Amino acid sequence: MAVKAVNPIMPGFYPDPSICAVGEDYYLCNSTFSYFPGLSLMHSKDLAHWEQIGNVLDRHSQLPLEGADHSQGLFAPTIRYYNGTFYVICTNVTHGGNFIVTATNPEGPWSEPHYLYDADGIDPSLFFDEDGKCYYIGTHPNPDGVKYNGDWYIYISEVDIENFKLIGEKKNVWNGALKGCIWPEGPHIYKENGYYYIMHAEGGTGPEHSVMIARSKDIFGPYVGNPKNPILTHRHLGQDYPIKYVGHGDIIKTPNGEWYMTMLAVRPLNRFTTMGRETFLAKFIWEDDWPVVNPGVGMLEKEVEIDLPEWNPLDDPDSYTNRTNRKTTIPGTDKNYCFANMKELGDEFLFLRNYSADLYKLDGEGLKLKAGKEDIMAVGSPSYVSIRQQHHYFTSTATFDYTALKAGECAGLVLLQNNLYNLRAEVKDGNCSMIICQAGKDEIVGSVPVSEIADGNNIKLSIIVEGLNTKVAAAGKILGEASVANLSTEVAGGFVGCCIGMYASANGKDSDTYVNFTNFTYNK
Repeated sequence: MAVKAVNPIMPGFYPDPSICAVGEDYYLCNSTFSYFPGLSLMHSKDLAHWEQIGNVLDRHSQLPLEGADHSQGLFAPTIRYYNGTFYVICTNVTHGGNFIVTATNPEGPWSEPHYLYDADGIDPSLFFDEDGKCYYIGTHPNPDGVKYNGDWYIYISEVDIENFKLIGEKKNVWNGALKGCIWPEGPHIYKENGYYYIMHAEGGTGPEHSVMIARSKDIFGPYVGNPKNPILTHRHLGQDYPIKYVGHGDIIKTPNGEWYMTMLAVRPLNRFTTMGRETFLAKFIWEDDWPVVNPGVGMLEKEVEIDLPEWNPLDDPDSYTNRTNRKTTIPGTDKNYCFANMKELGDEFLFLRNYSADLYKLDGEGLKLKAGKEDIMAVGSPSYVSIRQQHHYFTSTATFDYTALKAGECAGLVLLQNNLYNLRAEVKDGNCSMIICQAGKDEIVGSVPVSEIADGNNIKLSIIVEGLNTKVAAAGKILGEASVANLSTEVAGGFVGCCIGMYASANGKDSDTYVNFTNFTYNK
């Protein structure tokens, strides 16, 4: 019986998807940039329903992020499986470059990074050939000299996968399907129909993004582009088409012989993208030994019919979700966290960079968040515990004890695109305020004395997102409203989407203050 997947299959900030199939199981990995833990890892049995089974890099020793800008850190992972071992290869553009981590169980633990110091550039992928040889494919600046911004080449080298180093020649094999293209990136190698295929993105991860493909009888080329390139793009559909920026594909084959592609795309509102790049799915077939994506349609569709039995992690007693007593919520669902009942945070929670061990604690009373020295505008690790925004319309609420705050300290909720573009609902020095930060400048939209909204020692704050219009409520009282169009990729820049979470800061001072958050909700 077929199941229908609804696009996006991973809503919200889940960019640069890579997918692999292992028997009847499917694993999806995404970029996380300067967020910790790094590289979210999803599992499914039907490509329609997904659960998060962890994060590939969940130890600080695996993921140095000090000084990483919001859209630096981890770029474009690839996940692969070979001979009993899972491999994830990725680039930490801020520290160390390209690296490989391994695991025998995708739920972890994953190894410490094995850095490939002789592999320059970004967007690495691995390919295991039928003879057991492993190959690295990635991108780097044109070796003959960069003639324009985005003038890069895709190159291939054999990899000594036991000792984690490139061996033999690094051969430049492809510089894009179109003449003078920019950013040929995110390449993967596949072998099918007697050909080696390079599938890659082109045009930059924005309005001109696309999926291209080339093939060769030899892994080192020469490669010939598909005369029908691009095989998938939305760049020709106009600025107001509801799905844009389509590209960065990866493909798998199901046991019954069907082929599917994951890729990133965005869902803007009035041309503003606040949720970042999301993960979508499409079916494709082979014609004349080339892939045809969504035959007869040629673009992404809202629903994808999949010839697999339906599977739901909430109904499967053997799922990670149920084996961990539903520690981690299902992506895209409503969330209601009662921290007094939690012994650990779910895998969906994100922090910024490498936070200190005393940043928070769960002690049976709530989530106690330290008022850190850094504020939310620092390129550091502020006391910020967040989840991804996954809908255009939602309400998020936090309840906390404000009485622990000292003079100059603050706590509340933050809708964050980056350190210079965010919206805050915060309590500070006896007032509760709605603050929008644009280009690093704060503007107080509305404010009310805490005495008017407190329920004993507690404050209940809500951020209400209605498309690009956002309101802040304190104990049900609306403090103000503002547009969050500037919290978008088109204005704020970068590669991330908005996250929403709890925040506490001593604003430049050392402090021993812990703010007790009892509840945190997210409802679409």
